[in-house]
Amino acid sequence: MAVGRGIRELARLRKFYGRGRWRKMKGLATIRLSNGRIVDAELHWYEAHGIGRKEFKIKRLLPKP
Repeated sequence: MAVGRGIRELARLRKFYGRGRWRKMKGLATIRLSNGRIVDAELHWYEAHGIGRKEFKIKRLLPKP
């Protein structure tokens, strides 16, 4: 989705987690909600080499086929 300066929160990510080639990523996953329901969802997160994946966000729940 975005790399380096294309990330709006780059300064905050570097302050909290350190320097790295930050990337904003997205993907699909099967997750368990707090009420116990298991659903498919679109996730967004930030990741950098040597630091790992940080700050997962559930962007939307996907309908069952």
